[in-house]
Amino acid sequence: MSGREGGKKKPLKQPKKQSKDVDDEDAAFKQKQKEDQKQLDAMKAKAAGKGPLSK
Repeated sequence: MSGREGGKKKPLKQPKKQSKDVDDEDAAFKQKQKEDQKQLDAMKAKAAGKGPLSK
């Protein structure tokens, strides 16, 4: 039994998160994704109800 093996081991260091530079294209893409998700949610709600989908 060696003295250095016992006890709690230090966790490995995690790399620092890099600050992301958000440019206009990324912002526009994220906005488009949000709008698409809202439309998808609306269609799901419409499909969950009874009756025809075309309105």
